[in-house]
Amino acid sequence: MAVKRRIGLIALTFFLGVILGSVVGEVIGILLPDGSVIEKLFISGSEFHVGPVFCDLIVLTFTVGFSLKVNLVSVLGIVMVAFMLRLYC
Repeated sequence: MAVKRRIGLIALTFFLGVILGSVVGEVIGILLPDGSVIEKLFISGSEFHVGPVFCDLIVLTFTVGFSLKVNLVSVLGIVMVAFMLRLYC
């Protein structure tokens, strides 16, 4: 039971950190001048894609896809959220 809770906590930490870091990175990137090295550092990153996967069940058709963009501030967000969760859990 403890292993399932631990994996869920790791996944929660990862996703909350990436979301928080991406939002903060984009806001910082908007505030900085266009084309500067610091702006590129905050905005540029790696992007991972899965899909789209199409499923046709004759009566129902759906498409599933997933994209994740990770930048420097996202990694810092993961560390920050992990630290906060460690304090409160």
